[in-house]
Amino acid sequence: MHLVETRAGLIALDCGLFQGRRAETRAKNLEFPCDARDIRAMVLSHAHIDHCGRLPRLVRDGFESAIHCTPATRDLAAVLLQDSAHIQEEDAKYLNRKRAKAGEDPIEPLYTPADATATLRFVDSHPYERWFPIAPGVRGQFFDAGHMLGSAGVLLEIEDNPGKTRRVFFTGDVGRPGVPILRDPRPIPPCDYIISESTYGGRTTPPVRDMKVLLRDVVQRTIARGGRLIIPAFSVGRTQTLLYNLNQMFASGELASVPVYVDSPLAINATDVFKMHPDCYDRDARTFLFEVGHLLSGPNVTFVRETEDSKRLNARREPCIVIAASGMCEAGRILHHLKHNVSREENTVLIVGFQAAHTLGRRIVERAAEVRIFGKLYPLAAEVVVLNGFSSHADANELRAHLAPRAAENKACFLVHGELDQAEKFSAALHGAGFSRVEIPEPANEFELA
Repeated sequence: MHLVETRAGLIALDCGLFQGRRAETRAKNLEFPCDARDIRAMVLSHAHIDHCGRLPRLVRDGFESAIHCTPATRDLAAVLLQDSAHIQEEDAKYLNRKRAKAGEDPIEPLYTPADATATLRFVDSHPYERWFPIAPGVRGQFFDAGHMLGSAGVLLEIEDNPGKTRRVFFTGDVGRPGVPILRDPRPIPPCDYIISESTYGGRTTPPVRDMKVLLRDVVQRTIARGGRLIIPAFSVGRTQTLLYNLNQMFASGELASVPVYVDSPLAINATDVFKMHPDCYDRDARTFLFEVGHLLSGPNVTFVRETEDSKRLNARREPCIVIAASGMCEAGRILHHLKHNVSREENTVLIVGFQAAHTLGRRIVERAAEVRIFGKLYPLAAEVVVLNGFSSHADANELRAHLAPRAAENKACFLVHGELDQAEKFSAALHGAGFSRVEIPEPANEFELA
């Protein structure tokens, strides 16, 4: 959450959920930098939980103003916040069992499904590149960020005094040029100040254009030896990109027909939202949809909602592709598929996203001899393939190219949403690109915009 203080009051940019160790993140997620009732308006860049996941808590604490976002962000947030609310309730139940044994008082969930539903009452959606009013003297405009469906950079135009206007641009999360389905990020408009993400500010990732060919090779190699391809994938974005690439290759004949199972209720719900928003597709995706009649479904794809149907998948032995959550293999149905498949040499585990330290996904990437699943050790005999080019975050070169055209006019650039080493490397790159002032704020830092 970034707060912009204006004559009309506080404007908040995003309201994300801290994720990590329960004890540390719960304390952070309960606190806001100001009274929720003092926020005049909220502007939401996109629907990933680290950007929207505390909105229901903000509403629970008394926020009653407008939440501005794009239409696709509105629809994805409705799905993701309900899922997050369910997780908050499950976490509270888990913690309360432990607290009861220790004789401690129970805690309430961070928020509930009812809070998530109540949040949607305040959402006001706007199309890209059209001005919308935020508060007296403040208006906004969204620019496609190419990071996920509906993602946006946010331009704020603030007139505190007659004749004096400041333009502040918040990048949100920036996508990669050439990412399947989505349009490329739009150029940053003229502005005085930039608040920029720096997730991969010091890191480069493989080209997007190579990923489909590499995916094809992995599928062909696995199916040829009679194996199964198990893909842990994030439910929003990564799953849909995989489905699109696979469907393209099925339609062109690059891949022979093979069953694809999407085993994640959240991914299925998110896919339904993707189907609702062809307005966000790039030209290639729209053309494919027109010619083939489907983008993310099709005769090879089966969506698995029910738990019993998920269990039955592991009783089958024919070659297939299984895409399941969670993306870092820490929870969900992917654990059952890994349990049944990691010890078979004919199978492949395909990693298509970042795996944090100490997760099962990281141990698989590191090719541990054995992996622990549900408390039991299993030999890791399956082939392991890592395709990092599926990332939806712009890398260091792409971020620099995105910001560099605004260097000459920029009064200050603030680097957020990145680990310190990445932000520091990106800061050096921006100075090299001509930015005169680059700041790396810490929580609660304040800056005056002259």
